Amino acid sequence: MKSIEMRTLLLTAYIVMLAFGVASAQNAVTCFRKNSSCFLKVLRCPTECPLTIPTNPTEKACYADCDVKCEAICRSNFTVSRAVTDWDLDATTHDSLEVTESFSIFMEVSDRSFQINARFIGLRPQGRTRDFTWIQALGLMFASHTFTVEAKRVKTWIETTDHLSFTLDGTSFQLREGYLSKWSSTDDELLIERTERVNSVMITVNGVAEISVTVVPVTEQDDRIHGYNIPKDDCFAHLEVQFRFLAISQEVEGVLGRTYRPDYVSTVKRGVEMPVVGGADKYETASLLSSDCKLCLFSPSQVANA
Repeated sequence: MKSIEMRTLLLTAYIVMLAFGVASAQNAVTCFRKNSSCFLKVLRCPTECPLTIPTNPTEKACYADCDVKCEAICRSNFTVSRAVTDWDLDATTHDSLEVTESFSIFMEVSDRSFQINARFIGLRPQGRTRDFTWIQALGLMFASHTFTVEAKRVKTWIETTDHLSFTLDGTSFQLREGYLSKWSSTDDELLIERTERVNSVMITVNGVAEISVTVVPVTEQDDRIHGYNIPKDDCFAHLEVQFRFLAISQEVEGVLGRTYRPDYVSTVKRGVEMPVVGGADKYETASLLSSDCKLCLFSPSQVANA
């Protein structure tokens, strides 16, 4: 009975949207998350991103933020097909990689013009053969710049507090809190925009990539469901990351980068409890801003000469 009532309610909402030209014009979005206070609320899209599915893949899409603000916001369109040059990728963990001394750093993507490394934090509960791991920081090398974005280590998660920190060329800087707050490098090679008031940003490396970053904790519910055994003095704040590459070669390397190669064949053994990707010895780096791994393609000196 409840499902029939729900379908009736959704159909009514859709008819109302059509009556006002909302659905057909694509200039508004609706929250359909039942447990949200925004449920069935129609949200007008910002003028900067009036369409939910832009005709140009480089344009930002209108997105319904049903969690906190109950408003439509602009986010990069990560639904682009692999058939074109802009690809999408999600990354949070690599449980198949060995994390030593509380953290390890691996090269995620390396090409001739840029490289992205990730620092993983982890822990291994008693009786488990592999670590639970999360991305704690990203390090980018591009043009003549180095850039890092990190999730701050915190004991107790506070939703209204910003837990992101940034550096450019070794110098830390602050990004003003508030939705759509912006910061850019003096040469406009790097742009950072907040997609939420705190803890979520869009990082744009000019002509290279767009990276969506959100810092989140391991919640008590996650801990209980997965058996992480998170300690009381650390909520293991980590980064949820989406990559969208604007320029990438067929020789690209990395834990994630190699999946973009046209000749890529997955080495994951399906059907086992913990799939192992392998190759950690080829991709581990000495630091977050190091290109010293065995298969790293990026070379700061070559980029400088070019």
